[in-house]
Amino acid sequence: MKLVSYLHNDHEQLGILVDDRVYSMDIIHPDLPNTMTMFLNYWDDFFDIAYRGDQAIKTGGIAREKGTVVEGTQLLAPIPFPTSCRDGYAFRQHVAAARRNRKVDMIAEFDQYPIFYFTNHHSIQGPGDVYCMPDHFEKLDFELEAAVVICRSARNITAEEADDYIGGLMIMNDMSARRLQMEEMLLNLGPAKGKDFATVIGPWLVTIDELEQYEIPCKEGHTGKSWNLDMKCWVNGVQVSQGNLGDMDWTFAEIIERAAYGTNLQAGDVIGSGTVGTGCFLELNGTGKLNDPNYQEQWLQEGDVVEMEITGLGRLSNTIVKEESDLSLLSKKK
Repeated sequence: MKLVSYLHNDHEQLGILVDDRVYSMDIIHPDLPNTMTMFLNYWDDFFDIAYRGDQAIKTGGIAREKGTVVEGTQLLAPIPFPTSCRDGYAFRQHVAAARRNRKVDMIAEFDQYPIFYFTNHHSIQGPGDVYCMPDHFEKLDFELEAAVVICRSARNITAEEADDYIGGLMIMNDMSARRLQMEEMLLNLGPAKGKDFATVIGPWLVTIDELEQYEIPCKEGHTGKSWNLDMKCWVNGVQVSQGNLGDMDWTFAEIIERAAYGTNLQAGDVIGSGTVGTGCFLELNGTGKLNDPNYQEQWLQEGDVVEMEITGLGRLSNTIVKEESDLSLLSKKK
């Protein structure tokens, strides 16, 4: 299934996307919850009912005209109010390239355990405008990723069972203000203000069953599902990035195992993969300058349109908007 959250009469609404139409849950079955938060919290009670409704739409049991055309529908983030948001560091290619570009050795610990950081789950958003402050435009960056959402609350989940706790996959753009990020992390803490202004997910949540045709073995020595899904990003119509979700070294299952150790994961927790190789300007600019000292760096600017596409997960589009403010943290440095 493809699950979408959208605005209807100024209220959040949960629906199922089939082809180019969105079907509200009350059309499918009167007992189904009408928000993603409620659906995730009662996943085992409602998933089969929703799935049967999805099949009824596809086979004509529910009339096509009962759906609303998705074009023109105001889509929200699929999980508009996640209980938390963690982001992983799963692609060795990205980590190795970024370190090579800084002329430092690959860190050995990358191959020993998966890591993640917490970002601001109140700054999650979906397709549409991304509002940025003046300081954010100091090396503003996209990050091409995928993300999962937890659909069952649990503690001490092992990697061998962790895929059963994944509700689905979606595209994730972990927006980054690189100057703020790099200055903060000189103090070995963060990322903080370099990250917490916007994280984009969407355009919909694709449940695991719909991705079975793309499943491939994970990397040798690892545990969990992996998927052969092409990942691409365009800025103003020009392709700048391409990778594959199957290149993840650490699986989502392994990241979940570490995240759940000694703590309760909640239904509604969002967990990102980390950046795919070539999946941000920081890496691309570093590689360009390594090969050509005259390489001109590129960063996101006001008015830029960032589009991300992952096989089976849709296409996520955002426009960069500058907030009307002169407030600057950088100007307040002592």
